[in-house]
Amino acid sequence: MSTEPTPVGQVGPRWLSRILTALGMVLVVPLFPLAVKIVPEYQRGVIFRLGRLVGTRGPGLFLIIPIVERMVIVDLRIVTMDVPRQDVITRDNVTVKVDAVVYFRVTDPDAAVVKVVDFVRATSLVAQTTLRSVLGQSDLDDLLSKREQLNQQLQRIIDDATEPWGVKVTIVEVRDVGLPPEMVRAMAKQAEAERERRAKIIHAEGEFQAAAKLAEAGKIMAATPTTLQLRYLQTLTEISTERQSTIIFPVPIDILSIFTQGMGGDRGGGQGGGRRQVPVEGEDKEKG
Repeated sequence: MSTEPTPVGQVGPRWLSRILTALGMVLVVPLFPLAVKIVPEYQRGVIFRLGRLVGTRGPGLFLIIPIVERMVIVDLRIVTMDVPRQDVITRDNVTVKVDAVVYFRVTDPDAAVVKVVDFVRATSLVAQTTLRSVLGQSDLDDLLSKREQLNQQLQRIIDDATEPWGVKVTIVEVRDVGLPPEMVRAMAKQAEAERERRAKIIHAEGEFQAAAKLAEAGKIMAATPTTLQLRYLQTLTEISTERQSTIIFPVPIDILSIFTQGMGGDRGGGQGGGRRQVPVEGEDKEKG
């Protein structure tokens, strides 16, 4: 039985192939979980291969090359960010403390990762500086009364600044304006004075209307003296009813002459030009 020697050129490739296969199995088994990536619907994965941007992947299941490729997760949902309270000096030199809230989201994951280190912090700093700049150009009255216009202006300026980073600012709301205590007291006095002014105007208008009605009633009574005399007697009756007692008032004779004429003559009207005490109720009329 003879044995033939194995050619030297065939030994190297065979063992090298086996070594590489075994090494590949050893590396693939532990690295396979690192190669499988699952990205939710509201996120995207920005892939870098040996430091160079490859693109965006997701959502769903995909594979990357471990060690060679690296993935950065970017959230696409709307982020609510509180802007820290800022000291603002308005155009009319009033110092106020203002805070706001900003709503934004990422529209370009590649730009949000490549063009800025931390897009959330960068957006917050832009919002703070813009808040001080815009509100510093407004009067205190505009800051309190034209809040909606200022919100729109802030949103437009911040959105223009963050657009190159792939960030879209949707809403900016000035949440609170803190006034100094002395300014609060001054505004309270101003509001009270305004209420008093309106009350005086309303009272004056009421007096004017009442005077007009009284003047109109005076003209009517002047045209018919009997109406004035009857009103006088009615007033006496109302007073005596409220008092629950008999009150004697001096009544001019000419008032009684209206009734005596209706009863058949002016028998008592010519006796004296003075006044006579007549009981309003519970007394019999004097016979002339």
